[in-house]
Amino acid sequence: MATDELTSKLSRRLQIEEGEEEPVAVDGSGQENGSEEKSTTANADSELGKKLQRREELNEGQGEHMQPSMKVFNPYTEFKEFSRHQIKDMEKMFKMYDAGKDNYIDLMELKLMMEKLGAPQTHMALKNMIKEVDEDLDNKLNFREFLLIFRKAAAGELAEDSGLCVLARLSEIDVSEEGVKGAKTFFEAKVQAINQSNRFEAEIREEQEAKKKQAEEQKQRRTAFKNLQQAFK
Repeated sequence: MATDELTSKLSRRLQIEEGEEEPVAVDGSGQENGSEEKSTTANADSELGKKLQRREELNEGQGEHMQPSMKVFNPYTEFKEFSRHQIKDMEKMFKMYDAGKDNYIDLMELKLMMEKLGAPQTHMALKNMIKEVDEDLDNKLNFREFLLIFRKAAAGELAEDSGLCVLARLSEIDVSEEGVKGAKTFFEAKVQAINQSNRFEAEIREEQEAKKKQAEEQKQRRTAFKNLQQAFK
């Protein structure tokens, strides 16, 4: 009996703390307990308010531990200053040094990368290289952050003796002709946008033509092979 009563009291206390039930003072002797329960409920409400405020800050990107964005990243639309061919070269390079195949280049992979490029860096220099473009503060480079290296290099925003500048210079990816070109007027911006769009479409057509030509060549080789088989039958 006592156990049932204790269980009932604990259950009610839990409901009060979760805000599901309001504490009620039954008589004068219970005023002290009622006051204590109200205080507990007020503390729970305060804590809940803080949690809700923290959640709102995280949603607005003001918190320290913001969850990574689920937005799909499209390098061709975000990095319009580079051609499709250049971006594909950067992606190929990124995947080549992503030894873990986890879509990130961590400190050790960057170390091996710089060594293969013939420009080994100290541990501190490698950390500074990542820090310079590490927007999500996870101490490693995703593909978007990797592209930022070449954007900064093309814009002349990297110090000549910096590790990132050395990386961009030694990578066999020429971004000097493209650069990040800012339009001075509205009309120049319009022309630039049209040119970029036309270039993008032309590159797609070139890729489609190359694939079509490759498929045709494979078809011709298969036909020649079948004819050769028929000749030996």
